[in-house]
Amino acid sequence: QVHLVESGGGLVQAGDSLRLSCAASGGTFSRIGMGWFRQAPGKERQFVAAISWSSGVTYYADSVKGRFTISRDTAKNMLYLQMNSLKPEDTAVYYCAATTRFALTSMITEYGSWGQGTQVTVSS
Repeated sequence: QVHLVESGGGLVQAGDSLRLSCAASGGTFSRIGMGWFRQAPGKERQFVAAISWSSGVTYYADSVKGRFTISRDTAKNMLYLQMNSLKPEDTAVYYCAATTRFALTSMITEYGSWGQGTQVTVSS
């Protein structure tokens, strides 16, 4: 089981940028891919972006494509989400997650390890 801890959330204004970080420890061989998800109040958790831990290939939800960038530092076991041009609708708790699935996936059920989440609030 991979242990994940997110950080970097906060309150920003529309148009601002924010970078989320996720520290990963344990279970290296079970960490084939990693992703970011978010959950707004009263809504289901939704996929944001995913990355292959080994190759760095990325995959994004249409709603964040061109604004968000997922990246990883394999030496530091860190996952990042750079969020630019933030909108009020990006307000949510953001979670990082790890999957053993080789192919990049947006399916929540494919991710077996989750962090505790970090709040991002974008004011208009």
